[in-house]
Amino acid sequence: MLGDPDLLRARAAALGIAVELTPRAAPSALEPHAVGRLQLLPIALRAPVVAGRLDTANAPYVLAQLDAAIEHCMSGAARALVTAPVQKSVISRAGHPFSGHTEYLAQRTGAPHSVMLLASKTLRVVLATTHLPLRAVPDALTPSSLERTIRIAHADLERRFKIRSPRVLVLGLNPHAGESGTLGLEEQTIIEPVLRRLAADGLAVIGPVSADTAFTPESLARCDVVIAMYHDQGLPVLKAASFGEVVNVTLGLPIVRTSVDHGTALELAGTGRARPDSLFAAVGLALDLV
Repeated sequence: MLGDPDLLRARAAALGIAVELTPRAAPSALEPHAVGRLQLLPIALRAPVVAGRLDTANAPYVLAQLDAAIEHCMSGAARALVTAPVQKSVISRAGHPFSGHTEYLAQRTGAPHSVMLLASKTLRVVLATTHLPLRAVPDALTPSSLERTIRIAHADLERRFKIRSPRVLVLGLNPHAGESGTLGLEEQTIIEPVLRRLAADGLAVIGPVSADTAFTPESLARCDVVIAMYHDQGLPVLKAASFGEVVNVTLGLPIVRTSVDHGTALELAGTGRARPDSLFAAVGLALDLV
């Protein structure tokens, strides 16, 4: 774990959590875990923290934790990275271009194209575009980016999840998957040509399928992953069915990275009422993947 020891001690005391926090100088100094003890690699806060209150002064602190974690994973000192929620707006307002963990990790690890996968015990959803305003999605959805996304998802499902010949269900962008061009042309000009190329290369791809019928049990039984064209096309269905059990996995990186499926929930900070279920699930899946 990375963080400020004084901050964590103060928060544990405020919440009445009995835990021994033990700073370590490097990953190599970590000892086997013991109940009631938490070892951490210390990184100092830049400014005092008030639970639930945002402060741009601590944006460098957040990025320093990420940079250290990436360095440990890339060097082999750590096997995987599990991230907690981050408030993107605070980092951006502090003058650091930052659209999210996924994009930042791709840049820092030199990955040419990263892919966001959200996984529950029964459903996996990959996003063809990630954190974009809705009006920007059609322009961002290009044949080359869509093809890269599907190929990376297919490869990592085989490599990391050990799924032989993954079956990929691809959603359309428009209502009713464009309805033969009546409701939009992206299916005909972008999605269908990509799927034909992938099928010719032997990938098991299905689509484009209308998003309003793609998540029925019968439809999902035909696939191992759903490719959604934008963030709020696939994730509301997934989170409605499995909130608190969903894990965010970044595919296409040279390291294993998982994360929680939710945001910062600032109104819960310091109250002791935040649910840790998704964090536990993220740690568990990271262990499985390594």
